[in-house]
Amino acid sequence: MLLKKMPLILAMVIIAVLFVNPFLPLGAQQVLYAVSLTMKSLIIFLLPAIIFSLLFSAVVNLAQRATILVGVILLMVCCSNYLTTFMSHYVGMIVYQFDLSLMKPEQTQELAPYWTFELPKLVANNVAMFGGLALGLLASFFNGHGARRVAVVLDKFVSRLMKIIAILIPVFVAGFFVKLQTDGMVSMIVRDYTRIFLVIAAAQFGYILLMYFLLNNARFANTVQSLKNMLPAALSGFSTMSSAASMPLTIIGVENNTQNKELARSVVPATVNVHLMGDCIAIPIFAYAIMKNFGVAEPSLITYAIFTFYFMLAKFSVAAVPGGGIIVMLPILESYLGFNSSMLSLITALYVLFDPVITCANVLGNGAFAKLIDRVNNQFLISLRQSSCLSRD
Repeated sequence: MLLKKMPLILAMVIIAVLFVNPFLPLGAQQVLYAVSLTMKSLIIFLLPAIIFSLLFSAVVNLAQRATILVGVILLMVCCSNYLTTFMSHYVGMIVYQFDLSLMKPEQTQELAPYWTFELPKLVANNVAMFGGLALGLLASFFNGHGARRVAVVLDKFVSRLMKIIAILIPVFVAGFFVKLQTDGMVSMIVRDYTRIFLVIAAAQFGYILLMYFLLNNARFANTVQSLKNMLPAALSGFSTMSSAASMPLTIIGVENNTQNKELARSVVPATVNVHLMGDCIAIPIFAYAIMKNFGVAEPSLITYAIFTFYFMLAKFSVAAVPGGGIIVMLPILESYLGFNSSMLSLITALYVLFDPVITCANVLGNGAFAKLIDRVNNQFLISLRQSSCLSRD
């Protein structure tokens, strides 16, 4: 019942923070932020176990098609990232015609947490991902019955863990919204960068809304319901600026939006760090705006296509944490779009400033991608049944 009301609860939390935060003493703001950071540290610490458990269970239950499925997901991630980045070129061309005057954001005093608590990262997410896939395949091959029993236990563990995390999400989000408002990030966006940020937000959410609309067979009511299911995860992504930390809520939203729950639960952990639709739209548009600001000529279509290819490959080394999306892209921007050190500094600052909206788009994009994989899988199963019927006839 609580999960169904989560969008309303989170909206009320955000509104309450916006009104109450200016009257809170500094110590209370620091405590709220410290609580959120502590919770984030716990979630990040537990993520490898969640990823391993979900992928192990998925591979065990889909053992006969697991290898093909992983290949299909990888191919579709590459296609989605490339297509989204390439289409951003046309929005960038429009932005290049704007009369822009972008300046590097001024440094503001940042809210410090009252305490810091960080758990060590014992296992990297990618190690957990490949470990879950490999051990799931091996266990299914050598002892299928035992593997399925282990998968049931892991499923129960993850389900209970994600329910606990979901219940704590309102407190988690509140602390990060206190941080955003206290640091003046919201007012800075409105005051200095409204036009370029509105263009990027319109491109991101317009593209993502179109995906949800098409994936719901152009049915408006179904589209609204799908977005409503993903809203808690999107708000979590906005406030925490971390797709990984928002993954438990993303999985819950995706489960409600898809037919094959097992498949949906495996797609999100496998793609959370590499399928970043918000980045694929925001970074190229920022790049065009900055090139116009510094008098750098627009890249040719071929040059941009090459840039897009390397941009897509670099996505596989991005950590879905605040600011992580831009760091690995800096050498590519320098090599293929002619960025100098001042331009690199500016795009990094603007990206970090807009990171809440970019991460929100990443989370919604991952939800749409999981639904797409579910549709492809369903069509594949239908084709297999039809082929089987024809062969029997």
